[in-house]
Amino acid sequence: MTPPTDRHATFRRLHKSGCFVMPNPWDLGSARLLAGLGFPALATTSSGFAWSMGRPDNHVSLEEALAHLRSIAGGVELPVNADFEGGFATEPAGVGANVVRAAATGVAGLSIEDSTGNAAHPLFDFGLAVERVRAARWAIDASGTGVVLTGRSEGFIVGRPDLAETIRRLTAYAEAGADCLYAPGIRSRAEIAAVVAAVAPKPVNVLVGSDFTTVSELAELGVRRVSVGGALARAAWGGFLKAATEIAARGTFTRLADGVPFAEIDGSFGA
Repeated sequence: MTPPTDRHATFRRLHKSGCFVMPNPWDLGSARLLAGLGFPALATTSSGFAWSMGRPDNHVSLEEALAHLRSIAGGVELPVNADFEGGFATEPAGVGANVVRAAATGVAGLSIEDSTGNAAHPLFDFGLAVERVRAARWAIDASGTGVVLTGRSEGFIVGRPDLAETIRRLTAYAEAGADCLYAPGIRSRAEIAAVVAAVAPKPVNVLVGSDFTTVSELAELGVRRVSVGGALARAAWGGFLKAATEIAARGTFTRLADGVPFAEIDGSFGA
């Protein structure tokens, strides 16, 4: 197994130039299959993990999340970025303490969101949001791990699609120590280009959850990192539900023909 320190260094190098795709497995099996396809890094998905446990997104405990990170990071040779949600705390001190624990799981990167989970007030107040990122930065530095910190602003996916405010927050997160910036939900070329320009030279991650762009188009805009969030998990659930629905509704089994052959998937995991 590649030592964590080497994976941390590899992950940092990936952010220096070019554009790389970091797909999101939801368990160790999907992580190993993705690693076998030649991707340079992986990222966890809070939604995909929660669904695998029969829960909605953001409904797993800190201990469950840490165990999940240890499983993925310890089960593949690639750098793994952790979807660490909001740090499993509100106050900066709590975020920092939890980030120390996350950094010890072997992940090469982690992200901190600014969403509250409260529909009436979906984003943390600006000052608190910045301090939460700063606390994560201090915690990573104190850990000596070299984990890459991503600052996320969630406005576009929590009902506050304000580009100017998103840029204000991402710029502040960069100044507070975030190594990479991420605004899930931005989709247009103009929005993406504006975010890239605002936080340059720091790298930007773009979420692709549907067929609205390509890797080459994002690279042309200066995007360094691409992730798919829960989209691969949704695709897997889609195939599962279509086949199961056919069986339940019609008593036929035609969709089972779309499944990966037993020998192929079994062989992917070795003896």
